[in-house]
Amino acid sequence: MKFRRKSAEADPATDVTEEVAETTAPEGDQGTTGPWDVDDLPEDDQTRRMDLGSLLIAPSADTEVRLQVDERSEDVLAVLIAGQDGALELRAFAAPRGGDLWSEVRPKIAADFAQRGGTAGEREGRFGTELACQITVQMPDGRTGTQPSRIIGINGPRWMLRATLLGRPALEPELAGPWEDMIEQVAVRRGSQPMPVGAELALTLPRDGVTVERSS
Repeated sequence: MKFRRKSAEADPATDVTEEVAETTAPEGDQGTTGPWDVDDLPEDDQTRRMDLGSLLIAPSADTEVRLQVDERSEDVLAVLIAGQDGALELRAFAAPRGGDLWSEVRPKIAADFAQRGGTAGEREGRFGTELACQITVQMPDGRTGTQPSRIIGINGPRWMLRATLLGRPALEPELAGPWEDMIEQVAVRRGSQPMPVGAELALTLPRDGVTVERSS
């Protein structure tokens, strides 16, 4: 199953507020499990991660990392970890210190699905409250089908990670475990610069090991 992402569209996760996130360092850490802030990784952590700028990821050996890059700006638009049965999209956004951006954007995402004729319902999962979504899409052969997804949001120190599971892992709990493990291994590099709340954290191309799909 191959998933392609379209170029920049308005995203409910970025349409939040014009407030600028504070530049002071956050207090506390992310606990004993990930996703991690890059500065809070355990000292004994031996995980090998691919550095994509704001996201450091650890894809499993049976998956492929795909990046969609805008041909004109050379900006990385999306990061997708694709496997035989599904895929995982990862994106990170600036958030206020001590805030709960995921609770703010969750109703906006659900409303966006409803506007496009889909459904999005809240449920509890491994990382807290998430959205179970379905939407009608056009298949490569021209037929229409239903694409299931699970949208997971995790609040970190001045960032929010949004992870979207696509395909069978979104529907079948017995297949979701390895994908959720990959989410748990993510480290986010927020940086200290001030940013509007909801702004997407910049991604960069690694040296190798990924498939690049260019979009005009």
